[in-house]
Parts: sequence; structure tokens; C-alpha cells
Amino acid sequence: MDLTPQQIAHFHEEGWLFLPELFTLEEIALLRREAEGIYAHQRPEVWREKSGAPRTAFAAHLYNEAFRLLGAHPRMIRPVEQVFGEQVYMHQFKINAKSAFTGEVWQWHQDYGTWKRDDGMPLPRAMNISVFLDEVMPINGPLMLVPKSHKAGDLKASHDLETTSYPLWTLDNDTVTRLVQEGGIHAATGKAGGMLMFHGNLVHGSAGNITPYPRKIVYLTLNAVSNYIRTPTRPEFIAHRDFRPIIPVADDALLQEARKVPAAA
Repeated sequence: MDLTPQQIAHFHEEGWLFLPELFTLEEIALLRREAEGIYAHQRPEVWREKSGAPRTAFAAHLYNEAFRLLGAHPRMIRPVEQVFGEQVYMHQFKINAKSAFTGEVWQWHQDYGTWKRDDGMPLPRAMNISVFLDEVMPINGPLMLVPKSHKAGDLKASHDLETTSYPLWTLDNDTVTRLVQEGGIHAATGKAGGMLMFHGNLVHGSAGNITPYPRKIVYLTLNAVSNYIRTPTRPEFIAHRDFRPIIPVADDALLQEARKVPAAA
């Protein structure tokens, strides 16, 4: 699929773009089932909240067929290649849980700040793609974006090792307040199957989830192949070292996999 000139202009101006219901309910049902199975395992790639509930599962595309297909899906790869004007590779792959009742916050931050400081990424030519596995509502901890904040560049940040189970390079309250006064806050909500694209320097965060409604989202960081990381410090399952460009699978590959699973059950 190709983005329209209007969609590309919106992305560059606002720092984000949402494509509703890009994946079918059948495709999403498969991914949701597979995510629950991954969360049930005790393995280094699965990080948990302080409560023990799953927080995120890294690198699922390397050990799960459904997520391997998602990680090379043309509906996701082609729009990013279009924006960057070159092929991309997978820098990071994670499934964030935001579990019902116990999902913790993600502090205000820019993703590129972490990629630069922890991984040695030269430029913010990487982008997060977020595929909604559950409906994301205003009440269950949606991702909150600060529109136009990507234009502020790479902002000063401090390394927060205490607030949650996952360390982040976070922004101070004064900086966030100034940016929100300029651009406001947009809550990224939508039905399962929607896909959100946002700039590596876009300021974002999310509140905790105290509702009965889980909010699982797959986050894939696609990096321009020329922008490969130089000095990684994190485990390879968090910051990948395979810089080969992604070769997209067939558009119906995920659907075909979804139709195989019930027959084998």
C-alpha cells in the first residue's frame, strides 16, 4: 500500500499518522492469541511489571511465526520505506501488554533519545509502527502524543531506572509542559487492527490501566538501512544487529497463517 501525499504531509507536520483497521479481525485474532501464549512463558525476552503481570515481550518475530510474518508485512513496511526513501531493517520488536487493572505507566519520552544513547543510532531515521491488538480507548491507557514535538529535535533527558520495571530516558515536567502548551496532547485511540506511525523524536507516554480492558500493542522500530546502529549496549534481543533490509512477505501471508492455526488445533 502507498500513502497519499496528504498522509505524508500530515506525518511530517504532526509527527504521527494513524491508519484505521489496516489489519483484519481474523489476522488480529491470530496475533492476540499468539501474544497471550508468549506472555505465559518465562524467558529473558518477556519483561514483567512489578506486580508480575507482563509488560513487554521483545523479539517475538524471531521465535513466533505469526509475528515473523507481521514483522515483514507490506502494509507496514511499504509506508515507512515511502517516508524514508530507502529500505528498512528491524531495530526492535516488542509486544506491550498494558494489562487490565495492573498496566503501569510509560513516562514521557522520545524514542530516539534511547536509540541514540543506548544503541549508537546516528540519526532519527527510525520510526515506530504500532499495531493495535485490542481496542485502544481513552480509558485503558492509550498512547498520548504531543503533536509537532518532533520538530524540537533531540531533547535533554535523564535515565529513569526506578519508576517502572523498564528503564527509560525521560523528559522533565517543564519541557513536557512547554511542548504540550505548543502542540496539545492527542490520545491515539482506535479499533483493533489499526496502525499508528510516529516519528522517533515525537514526545509520548501513557498512563496506567486500571480498567478491565487490556491494551496490547505491537511496537516495531523500523530503521533506515543506512542508519544502522554503531555502538549497541543493550542485549541483541532488544537492539538487533541484523541490518539486512526486510523483504516483505505476500499481503495475504498473515491471513493464510491465521487459517492454518484453527485447523491444527
